[in-house]
Amino acid sequence: MAGVSRVGVATRYSDLVILDDVAYFSGYVPETSVGQPVAEQTRDILEQIAQSLAEIGSDKTKVLHATIWLADMGNYDAMNEVWDSWVPAGHAPARVCVENKLADPSYAIEIQVTAAL
Repeated sequence: MAGVSRVGVATRYSDLVILDDVAYFSGYVPETSVGQPVAEQTRDILEQIAQSLAEIGSDKTKVLHATIWLADMGNYDAMNEVWDSWVPAGHAPARVCVENKLADPSYAIEIQVTAAL
């Protein structure tokens, strides 16, 4: 049977679940940039993701998939400008980006990733 480990277990979710050599992260929302423009919120979230990846011995070159939820698809270009500068050349993950109402109206974006270890 495959080895499963959970990090940051709460009642409804875990921050991270690792199955063998793949890490499945919960969604990331802004921490230090709540209410700021989408570019700032995107930077904030991508910094959190990079830190979480480092904590498990991975990095952004190993991101396999990303789901991005934007509160307003009008922010697509501004988000992509930050995203494109963060993703290492030649290491773009599979990705989906959709517009959706987010849990807090001050959030412009939420990002969820899956990564290899």
